[in-house]
Amino acid sequence: DPCRNFHCKRGKVCHEDKQGNPHCICQDPAACPSTKDYEHVCGTDNRTYGGTCQLFGTKCQLEGTKMGRQLHLDYMGSCKYIPPCTDYEVDQFPLRMRDWLKNILMQYYERDLNTSGILTEKQRNKVKKIYQNDKRLVAGDHTVELLLHDFEKNYHMYVYPVHWQFHQLDQHPVDRLLTHSELAPLRASLVPMEHCITRFFQECDGDQDKLIALKEWCHCFGIKE
Repeated sequence: DPCRNFHCKRGKVCHEDKQGNPHCICQDPAACPSTKDYEHVCGTDNRTYGGTCQLFGTKCQLEGTKMGRQLHLDYMGSCKYIPPCTDYEVDQFPLRMRDWLKNILMQYYERDLNTSGILTEKQRNKVKKIYQNDKRLVAGDHTVELLLHDFEKNYHMYVYPVHWQFHQLDQHPVDRLLTHSELAPLRASLVPMEHCITRFFQECDGDQDKLIALKEWCHCFGIKE
């Protein structure tokens, strides 16, 4: 099978031509496998798609058009009303996001105590110090004042989680710049719960080049140069 090890980007599938050579063609959205309701996704056109297969297949068919360039995965789940993010909320958002990233790393660390594999040994050594210092502020909902106080008092504990998340996302390619598609796995899963995340990332892009550099990312989270 010439298509066995032939890779196509999302929205395209391998097709064998008459000469037996593999090449990529757009996925027919109608031919995508059926999905459950919880697998539906919302596109940036505010239309609900049966899954990412349908969304990226549709985007591929619109390739070369303005609509195709603008269509991306907006968030997981069927399209719903997302309230606008106020100036006050976007100011407070980095506090919650920093705390969330820190808590994720600590959860990974706890899991690795029993069965290692999520974090590397170097990462575990860094998170160990954060984990040991975090017993005062337990995971959960906290007031803005408490989160701000914790950040100011334990600033060093928040630097690594912010850097760690950037490098987790910076994969295609690894170039110290985050594209829309690299941000999508994080942003798309959080939009229904954190309606400020889209505006937050837009405002992180200080030079408006549609790329978030490490310096811009850290600045958004209040990490000093």
